[in-house]
Parts: sequence; C-alpha cells; structure tokens
Amino acid sequence: RQSLEEMWRPQFAAPGEIAGYGLGFGISELEGRRRMGHGGAIYGFATELAALPDEKLGVVAITTVDAANGVTDRIADAALRLMLALREGRPLPVPDTTVAVPADLAATLPGRYALGDWTAEVVNRDGHLFLWPGPAGLRVALRSLRDALVVDDRLMFGPQVLVDGDRLIIGPDTFTRAPLRRPEPAPERWRGLIGEYGPDHDVLYILEKDGRLHALIEWFFLYPLREASADTFAFPDWGLYAGERLVFSRGADGRASAVALNGIRFQRRAVGAADSARFRSRRDLAHSPEGLVRDHLLDVLHRIALAEQPPAETGDFREPELVDLATLDPTLRFDIRYATTNNFLGLALYGKARAFLQKPAAEALLRAHRRLAQYGYGLIVFDAYRPWYVTKMFWEATPEEQRVFVADPSRGSRHNRGCAVDVTLYDLATGEPVEMVSGYDEFSPRAYPDHPGGTARQRWHRELLRRAMEAEGFRVYDAEWWHFDYKDWRQYPILNVPFERISD
Repeated sequence: RQSLEEMWRPQFAAPGEIAGYGLGFGISELEGRRRMGHGGAIYGFATELAALPDEKLGVVAITTVDAANGVTDRIADAALRLMLALREGRPLPVPDTTVAVPADLAATLPGRYALGDWTAEVVNRDGHLFLWPGPAGLRVALRSLRDALVVDDRLMFGPQVLVDGDRLIIGPDTFTRAPLRRPEPAPERWRGLIGEYGPDHDVLYILEKDGRLHALIEWFFLYPLREASADTFAFPDWGLYAGERLVFSRGADGRASAVALNGIRFQRRAVGAADSARFRSRRDLAHSPEGLVRDHLLDVLHRIALAEQPPAETGDFREPELVDLATLDPTLRFDIRYATTNNFLGLALYGKARAFLQKPAAEALLRAHRRLAQYGYGLIVFDAYRPWYVTKMFWEATPEEQRVFVADPSRGSRHNRGCAVDVTLYDLATGEPVEMVSGYDEFSPRAYPDHPGGTARQRWHRELLRRAMEAEGFRVYDAEWWHFDYKDWRQYPILNVPFERISD
C-alpha cells in the first residue's frame, strides 16, 4: 500500500494540489474523489483504465479506433459516475452531449487567429467547425454545449472555447482574429526538408507554419521546431518529445532523404510528382491485360469506351445548356491537360482544348473568378465537362487502389453532367500559376483538400480557392483540392457528347 500511495502522489504539483502525474498514473478528481488512471493508444485501438481507489471502483474502456482517447475517457468517467450514483441511491446522471454549432455562429467564426507569433485557424466544413492547431497542437472539432463552445471529438472532450467578438479564449490563451494576409514564402533552405517521412502506419510530416518548421508526429501532434544548426531542429520543451532533436540527411540534390529522431531513421516517402509517385497505369506496363503492347493502349481503351453506353437514368432532367468558358472573361485562363499528353495517363484524350459547363455553373464560376480578383488572383481551368467515354477510359486505366481519384462510370461523373470543374489559381500581377500543396491530378494523399503538409503559403492558396468556389455554390471533392462540383449537378443528365460535336 505504501508503494502504491507513492505512485499516486503527484510528482510535479504545488502544495495541496492533487492533480497531475504520479508514477505511471494520471491523478485527478471525480466528484470530490481521488481518480487514478492511465490512457493508452497505438495503431488501431485506444484504452482508458480509470479507478476511484477509495471507493474500490474501476473501469476499463477499449475501442478499436486509433487514438480515440477522447471517447474512452468519457465512457470511463460516465461509468464511474453511474456506479457512484447507483451505490448512493441517487438518480443516474445523464452524460453531457453536444450539438453542432448554430449556423449563424458557425458562419462568423472561420478565419485565422493570432497570439503573438502563433496562429490558429477555424474552418467550416459542411457545417462542422474545426480548430487547428487546438489544445496540445491537435486538430479538434468544436461543438456547442449549452451556451459555450467545447472541443468534442475522438481526441478529446471538454476544453472550452469562449467567443468574445473577434477573440477566441482557449484556457489561459487569447487569440485575436488576424487579417486574411498571404503568408511569406518559406525559407529556401527548408524547402528540401518539407515532406513526409516514415512508414505507412506512422507518417512524420515536416511542414512550414508561421515562419517555422513544424513536425506533425503520430498523426495528431503538431510541434514547432527550433533550428539548432544546419539541418538539425529541436522540439519545444513541452509535449511528447520535449528537448529531443530531428536531424535531416540531404542528398546531392539538396532534398532530405531521411530524418533521424533519437537514432530512429525515417526515410522520405515517395509522395508527389517530385518523388515519381504517379500510379502505374496500364500505359506504364509492357503489355496490357488484353496482351496488346502499350503503344496500342489508347486505341484499345477508346474503342472499348465508345462501344459502351452510359448508365440508363430516369428522372426529370434539365435540358443541357453547355457554355464555352472561354467566352466568359478574357482573364479566365486555361490549361486543358487532357487535350495534351501532360496528364496522369500521358495520353491526349480530347480532340480540342476546350472547357464547357452548364450555364448556371458557368455563371457561378465567373463570379468566383471575379471574387478572387480582389485578392490579386484569377482562375486557371484544367477541365470541366467530360464525355462519359473518357470517364470510362480513366476507370479502366486506373488500378483499383487509386480509383478514389477517378469516377465510377457505372454511376457517371459530375464532370459528365457538365457540373464539375478542375481549377487552380494564378497571380494576376505575374501571370504565373500559384504553388499548391500538390500538383494537379497527383494521385497521392497530398491532393486531399485538408492535407496538413506543405508550406503556409501553399495551404493559404488552397483555402482561398476553396472559399471563393464554395461561396458561389460549388463544393470541393474530398480527395482533390482542384475538383469542385456545382450544387445543381443532380438536375442534369449524364452526357457522352464528344467536344467536336458541341456547337459554338
């Protein structure tokens, strides 16, 4: 008992304070009782062991979801409260449950907030608010609990976020809304270090934010790094890796090939065009499954696709009214990749370099283009209406594990309906395309619209594009930052008309 009591004594607490950490146990209070516990998480599950030793009550909660300690903690505490109430003959307590942030408040909160050199961002994703970084450097969901906002997701529950005008108050810290200003470029010496390292189950992200390199480690924990010397960076003096160092190894091209943390070496992952991460389509193989050499692939896929018909549909569809986007505004620019060999298949798929959208979608695209001008940007269109047979060719040429990036022809694509467009930004002052976190049609996780990597400026460009497009009725596709679907896409039929047959 004496040894156990010593393990339950806080090691770094002020006199009279009972919260903190003992030896192997977290120590806190629950309804005035001593609570001892310890959480755990590894790839594929999360746990919580919680006990009220003086009451001889304990709970073990386990979930088969990675790092969902916010859930197991709540279940354990709710169970302890229920057992206490039952033992004492009190009414059983009902756990607090949160609701989505009211729409009017959710519309006003998104933006960038600053505390000295630190910034945090609030984003609205289809009515769900997220704060990044939040407590402990985590990306967390914000929800309403009575009259307050609280963090409530699988990672944690409970920290309040108070809204006071243009200020967010998170614990002792007050963040003030900052202007929508383009970040400065990341220092050139860091560019070769930014990237992804390590195995699939534990990716280490090195990114730039607020003019500092950061490490996003163990999926959730974001730490600012201090540049100790050339290619050596120190973690802050708090968190899971307090005072430890990352040491990068560069190749002859200046790009880091690996990074070491306490002797553990994380190899750079092959992600993105610079790392030749495009998938191996059938074009890349010596022979297609049909036994034809790859030089004949286009003819084979083209013949197969043209021989088939789009899926039959029923419904009262609007009459198609495709508009040539080149007629809308002379400052709207085009880079129709599928009319060239500069695309993920390396094949010219369109006979003409043209882009069409249904009239309401085209008008919305023009409004987004003009909205962006106030920030000094315009739109470049990569693709818009796409005949169904091209979608069929994409599907047949793409390995099954990469098909999240192409549409299933059995259901048709929103591109086929003339209500999807692939776009990026260009700088009105220079005429140059902006740099995004990934390239267009890059089949890698970097293409996801909320991928955390890259530089602050790249992510800022990506978010600016998203805000402008979504303000005009488009919605970004979950796996591609460049792909936007217009809200009325369900009202139009799947089309299979080649560009050559669309009249001017």
